[in-house]
Amino acid sequence: MELVKLVVEGIYSEFQASAFLMILAEESGDKQMPVVIGGFEAQAIALSLEDKIKPSRPLSHDLFKNFSETFEIKVNKVVISDLREGVFFSSLYCQQGEKERTIDARTSDAVAIALRFKAPIFASKSVLKAAGTKNIKINLTISDQPPKTDWKKILSTDSPDSKEIKLVLQTMTSKELNQALKHLVELEKYEMAAFVRDEINSRGQIES
Repeated sequence: MELVKLVVEGIYSEFQASAFLMILAEESGDKQMPVVIGGFEAQAIALSLEDKIKPSRPLSHDLFKNFSETFEIKVNKVVISDLREGVFFSSLYCQQGEKERTIDARTSDAVAIALRFKAPIFASKSVLKAAGTKNIKINLTISDQPPKTDWKKILSTDSPDSKEIKLVLQTMTSKELNQALKHLVELEKYEMAAFVRDEINSRGQIES
């Protein structure tokens, strides 16, 4: 299988309400390959691209990296090997000692992990030929910043998803957390306020 090296060119942070667009580009060429990804994966990829933003606790892909390094497993590369019915198929090439194994992964997860390991990303020539294009033009601005989240809307919902809430909290600034805490108390959303206070306490940055 002939491979072409790709780099993450950017993330479209306002592609759809619940989806984002990742642009992969040839490292030595002019083709680009758009991949639709979910919000959590977009955030995980954007956080890897922006070194200045560090979550207070490891996110899922960070945990994968920490776990792998603890047991001396490294990711050598990621390969996007196939495209079927609009779905990309990817693999992680992992090595432990002298043994290398491949692990099936969603492309968004594979890219997020590759960035954390500083591992190269490849696509087969057939995939790039099928999905690649030149000069992608969408009336949006490419950003390598984490997708913005309407935290007031999420934190004020009656039926929050705790995983989503925790991810949002970890990417908020201390100032935003204190604003959210005040906002939730005013709304008498005490259960949700507890989530926010836990995050503030973990940073040791509570404002009176």
